[in-house]
Amino acid sequence: MTFHIHSATMASPSPSLQWLSLIATIWLQTFNGPNTDFPVYSSELKDLKSISQVGINFLAFASDAGKLFGWFSGLASVYLPPWSVAAIGAALGLLGYGLQFLFLDHPKFSYAHIFLLTAVGGNGICWINTACYLVCIKNFTADSRRVVVGLSTSYVGLSAKVFTVMAGAMFHHKSHHKAKHYLLLNSVAPVLVALVVAPFMRFVLPGKSVSANSSLGFIAMFVVTFATGVSAIIGTVRSTSQGAFTREYALSLGILLASPLAVPLVVKLKDVMEETRRNKKENRIHDLDDVETGERGEELQVKQEDDMEAHNVEEAEGLGGVQILRELNFWLYFFSYLFSATLGLVFLNNLGQIAESRGLQREETSTLVSLSSSFGFFGRLFPFLLDYYSSKRSCMISRPASMAILMAPMAVAFFVLFNSSRLSLYMSTAIIGAFTGAITSIAVSATTELFGTKHFSINHNIVVANIPLGSFVFGYLAALLYQRGVEEGSHSCRGTACYGRTFVLWGAICSVGSLLCTILYMRTRKFADN
Repeated sequence: MTFHIHSATMASPSPSLQWLSLIATIWLQTFNGPNTDFPVYSSELKDLKSISQVGINFLAFASDAGKLFGWFSGLASVYLPPWSVAAIGAALGLLGYGLQFLFLDHPKFSYAHIFLLTAVGGNGICWINTACYLVCIKNFTADSRRVVVGLSTSYVGLSAKVFTVMAGAMFHHKSHHKAKHYLLLNSVAPVLVALVVAPFMRFVLPGKSVSANSSLGFIAMFVVTFATGVSAIIGTVRSTSQGAFTREYALSLGILLASPLAVPLVVKLKDVMEETRRNKKENRIHDLDDVETGERGEELQVKQEDDMEAHNVEEAEGLGGVQILRELNFWLYFFSYLFSATLGLVFLNNLGQIAESRGLQREETSTLVSLSSSFGFFGRLFPFLLDYYSSKRSCMISRPASMAILMAPMAVAFFVLFNSSRLSLYMSTAIIGAFTGAITSIAVSATTELFGTKHFSINHNIVVANIPLGSFVFGYLAALLYQRGVEEGSHSCRGTACYGRTFVLWGAICSVGSLLCTILYMRTRKFADN
């Protein structure tokens, strides 16, 4: 009896409402990467608080360490609506980064305070991610779920770009205190966005009405998303010569981020036109009008109940929690993720120090971070463009196979970084940013493909626990090798040798990750083919 009452509350979903829920997750994800701008101000923070390179890497680890407790958000999502889970995440970010902004200049504000508050802010990111993933997974049917998740998560790759553009536009004439500017944006921006989108962060039953116009909606979303990515890259190239992001460019990027709102309007307009055309046709049949209306109402109710039952049967499948720890496939998946996407994230966290060691100015570092962010955006998006294209031809590529293919170019890019030229730095940063974003985004769907959807919120938070582990191990190792080149009485190292051996080691590790993921694909190939 309870089930029928619950299903009634979710029945007759509006396609526009489901598209609005996707747009809500897109906006949240765009502003849910406050830790991605850390490389821009890490050097200033290093000088301001006299922090060693090992200490800076521990701060990058602190942000990722919040993911160790990300499973709390998975448990909370079982009992709380998604809007409240996202609100908790935004509040944790406000607490973590807001207190750093307020007290950074205070002499008694120690490294320990910064570390703890950075971890709190990092944990907030997990809560928002969990809410967004669940809304995307539950609000769309299985045939479009991969594409929806990909569209939403692709905007995470744009976070660093958005924050650097906002900082450049708002604080262009205030070059000092860059750390405080970014901390202010990191704390306030996610909260403001969460307040705006909260009404649309809820579950609705994915029914037949959604798939009717899904092609039109997805095509429109792809056009808008592609235009946003192109604008991000063009703006990054221009900033290289201009030295900063202008307010005009920030405004144009804001308009592009708001443009997905046109999608539900287009879908709604097409629905109204189809409904009008259908009503005109039905009005011609006067004798059977009442009978047909009753039959359609009963048929619609049966379809909605069938959709709900199918949705619940699908969610009942899969492993959950500690059960996946007993699976060999989980550990192959865990370590292949650790040796690829996590390694890429560690590289991006160190990008500020890498740029400084190569002699780049701080404005050039902002451009380099924006470059990695822009290509990371496209990296997250393109696998799902391929998914959408291949789904129309019933030839979907398995997630482990996709991940294995993407890891190989990453390994090559790490080896290329051993070259001292700026061209190799920019090219490798773009490649690593793109493929790290792609693997991170694909992993969301890989978790459901390997272990089912019912326990996704807990399972994926267990998987991403590899990120703080990798951040600690790989970051600490890179810091130790960096410290060997530091001159006495200084906290900085200059020259290619500062990270030379680190890049060779990371390239070898990424190659091992590609091998592990290939083994995972071989083990799951039969399932993927089916």
